[in-house]
Amino acid sequence: MKTLLALLALGLLAPAPVQDAPSPTAEAPSREPDVIYVPTPQPVVDAMLKLAEVKKGDVLYDLGSGDGRIPITAAKTYGIRAVGIDIDPERIAEARANVKEAGVTDKVTIRQADLFQSDISEASVVTLYLLQSLNEKLRPKLLGELKPGTRVVSHAFSMGEWEPEVTQEVDGNTIYLWTIPRRK
Repeated sequence: MKTLLALLALGLLAPAPVQDAPSPTAEAPSREPDVIYVPTPQPVVDAMLKLAEVKKGDVLYDLGSGDGRIPITAAKTYGIRAVGIDIDPERIAEARANVKEAGVTDKVTIRQADLFQSDISEASVVTLYLLQSLNEKLRPKLLGELKPGTRVVSHAFSMGEWEPEVTQEVDGNTIYLWTIPRRK
């Protein structure tokens, strides 16, 4: 400590620059995102929700929700409650601003969280746009936490050995549907 003070006094060591304190509302990611952000085109969003047969009373969870377009569309089009989960603070800020601009703050919640650690058990519809490897890693969580009958729709990526009930092409994009089966 005396050596550091002596070096500072002699001008041989500059003090560390003062950094602005982080904003109290800024949230740091618990870890880096698993995928880069690529938005789902709106026609694909609409088709995913239609394929899931979203209806009054459903609760939608969008895992890796990006800018929030799927929860926002679900709330505006179907009047349901929706939750978007993403780990990236930049996407969270953008999604929350989009929710406010869309006027659905009473129906849509955006959470900054790790989707693998989040409680998703109240969902009756889950939407995904992740990689196949992440879908496969997520599959035990979906099958273990979601109620039988919950619909899962993925944009572009399947779930490996878990065969989809429906595969559909929309404007050059593939979407997949699974339903959580009854537990044995």
